[in-house]
Amino acid sequence: MSDRVAVHVKGRVLVGPEDVRDELWVVGGRISYQRPSGSIEAVTVTGWALPGLVDAHCHVGLDQHGPVDDAASEKQALADREAGTLLIRDAGSPSDTRWIDDREDLPKIIRAGRHIARTRRYIRNYAHEIEPDDLVAYVAREARRGDGWVKLVGDWIDREAGDLTACWPRGAVEAAIAEAHRLGARVTAHCFAEDSLRDLVEAGIDCIEHATGLTEDTIPLFAERGVAIVPTLVNIASFPVLADGGETKFPAWSAHMRRLHERRYDTVRAAYDAGIPVFVGTDAGGSLAHGLVAAEVAELVKAGIPPLQALSATSWGAREWLGRPALEEGAPADLVVYDEDPRVDVRALAAPRRVILNGRVVG
Repeated sequence: MSDRVAVHVKGRVLVGPEDVRDELWVVGGRISYQRPSGSIEAVTVTGWALPGLVDAHCHVGLDQHGPVDDAASEKQALADREAGTLLIRDAGSPSDTRWIDDREDLPKIIRAGRHIARTRRYIRNYAHEIEPDDLVAYVAREARRGDGWVKLVGDWIDREAGDLTACWPRGAVEAAIAEAHRLGARVTAHCFAEDSLRDLVEAGIDCIEHATGLTEDTIPLFAERGVAIVPTLVNIASFPVLADGGETKFPAWSAHMRRLHERRYDTVRAAYDAGIPVFVGTDAGGSLAHGLVAAEVAELVKAGIPPLQALSATSWGAREWLGRPALEEGAPADLVVYDEDPRVDVRALAAPRRVILNGRVVG
């Protein structure tokens, strides 16, 4: 009998933070809490089971130079899968990765289309580089190409100013976000600095990536509007190296990047304490390796987020935010099994015992 037809997971099934069951069955690729009737041969997996992990800021089909071929994209997706990441919000990619949707052995992807950036204000070969008059049209285009998300570049280094500055006028982002919402898409934006945040949030944005520029002035605004953040702390760790590289040419930018890095944990904890939704994302796929989801959860805990909430930020809570099922009856059987209880120590996430995707044991 195919391992898609029957898998028996025994031990502790973490359906929710406090909803713990003794077992589940996978029949026809779907979850059931009822033992299948009749005689059945099943593959048995034991341990602590969680919904497939979520990396809410990941780039499949992209490396530090730009788009990659399908073989490289496959390796990226497999690295994420082996780490237990079975649901990815791809926060911008120039590659067409729709072929992955036909592969039942690769993680499910929610795409945000291609980055939309101001001309010469982002990493070369990554984004559509346009001027504000074209922003609405490009947002509409990527809203139609994506899976319910659009990705803007909200700020980047301005070479004339020698520092990070906002990329878009207020009126342009208001019109663009309104158009995305009209088309049924949510909008997120790359933001390192402080200056772009108020305009984006007041314009109705749904999420901010990195959010290192949050301050005591903007944190209450985010909380009031329910705007989520994805801090990508494993990526923010690279800021000192970036700052060193730009010291001679852009000293103000370098100093700014170091300040953002130094207060990164305080920023995330203040956001969490204020009630801002915080989710796990690694920013893999540029210069960063794939498969770092466990490291990012550990970083959130280091920042002061309670372990159970950090765990939810890559499992139950993240899936609810993205509109995807977890371990409900009848849901696709995407789950990861561990030897230890990850609620007690999130470091357990770094060592998946078994990975089950679409009802198949794949790792």
